Amino acid sequence: MPVVSRGFRGRRRQPGAGLVPPGQYLVDDFPVLSAGPTPDVALKDWDLTVVDESGAVVARWDWGEFRGLPAEEVTVDIHCVTKWSKLGTRWQGVSVDTILGGIDAAAEFVVAFSDGGYTTNLPLADVLEGQAWVAYRFEDEDLEPEHGGPARLLVPHLYFWKSAKWLRGLRLTSEDEPGFWESVGYHNYGDPWREQRYWGD
Repeated sequence: MPVVSRGFRGRRRQPGAGLVPPGQYLVDDFPVLSAGPTPDVALKDWDLTVVDESGAVVARWDWGEFRGLPAEEVTVDIHCVTKWSKLGTRWQGVSVDTILGGIDAAAEFVVAFSDGGYTTNLPLADVLEGQAWVAYRFEDEDLEPEHGGPARLLVPHLYFWKSAKWLRGLRLTSEDEPGFWESVGYHNYGDPWREQRYWGD
């Protein structure tokens, strides 16, 4: 599948010591990098589901129900595997703790799945306890489709490909299942501070 890259217009700035992970540079804009075309999904057709280890849907929200969930505003730094970083980004969304609250599962992993067939895998521990959100606003504006709108996963402590665009659900799993980029050579975990970009890093 071809990679569509747009928006790489940012001038490289010298990062301050300790502000960005090794090998990263700061950008002022918000570059776009996507696997495949941007989906066009009407909000009336959008939903978010949670699927348990058996494949059963254990929670589901349409757009109105999702927007009715308690929201949080967070300011976080984001780091792309292509080596750009953007500091102090402001988002609004629903904590994954809220999304998975009350769901009884023995899973240790989660697969985020999106419109267009994209998936990415994460340890369940990395999306709980205030570490991840399903975000729908960026810098006080509704999240644009090119940046993953209407809603995307936001897991800022890992490389940004783990923050799946166009999110449609979370599937709980007992075993780790590599997602789209992980299955073609990207690191299975993706810690930017350890430069875990690719297999073997």
